[in-house]
Amino acid sequence: MDLYAVIFILVGSTFGLILRLFIKHNFKTKILSYFHDSLIVNVLASLFLGIFVALSPTNKNLILLFSIGFLGCFSTFSSFIYKLFNLIQKRKYINLLIYYIEVLVLSFLFFWFGYFITVIFKN
Repeated sequence: MDLYAVIFILVGSTFGLILRLFIKHNFKTKILSYFHDSLIVNVLASLFLGIFVALSPTNKNLILLFSIGFLGCFSTFSSFIYKLFNLIQKRKYINLLIYYIEVLVLSFLFFWFGYFITVIFKN
C-alpha cells in the first residue's frame, strides 16, 4: 500500500471518528430501544454505504477515503458486538434478540433505501 492510500484512509477515518463522537455525545434520545448512539451510527453508516455503492465510484482514492476510511471508522461493529456480549453476561436474552434484530434489520433497510433512492435519482 502506498503512502497516498494510507493518507486517504487516515483522513477518512478521522472524519468518521469525529462524526461518530458528535452523534454519540449529542443524540442522547432513545430510538426503538435503550441502545441509541450505536444504532443511529450503524443505520447512518448503512445508508451512506448504500448511496456510495449505488454511485459506483471507480476512483481508488475516493473508495479508500470514504468506504474504508470514513465508514470503517464511523460504523461501530465493535460496539455492536460488545453490547451483545454484555447482554449475554447479564442474561437478558430477549433484549439481546431485540437489539440484534433491530440493528441488522434497520441497517439493511437503510442500506437498501440509500441504494434505491440513489439509483432512482442517478438515472
